Amino acid sequence: MKISEAEVRHVANLSKLRFSDEETTAFATTLSKIVDMVELLNEVDTDGVPFTSNVADNKNRMREDEAVAGWNRDELFKNVPEEEDYLIKVPAIIDEGGDA
Repeated sequence: MKISEAEVRHVANLSKLRFSDEETTAFATTLSKIVDMVELLNEVDTDGVPFTSNVADNKNRMREDEAVAGWNRDELFKNVPEEEDYLIKVPAIIDEGGDA
């Protein structure tokens, strides 16, 4: 499956990234190769192969669900540069959706 340069530019724009023409071409080529390799997996006969989600023999260790005291909010907020009503004020990072 070929990934076009237009598709790379579109996703880059959505991600607010900018690439040179050379980088865009390289990404399109590399992503196309990756998709082609993944598509090769569809040709593998997996009939009779059991589902495997993890090759390690890990076991979940469960603990009792017990209430514990939380942190002191006033103590935590001593390190906050700017707050209002126990909310941490930070600069805006999302714009109105214009060009990247």
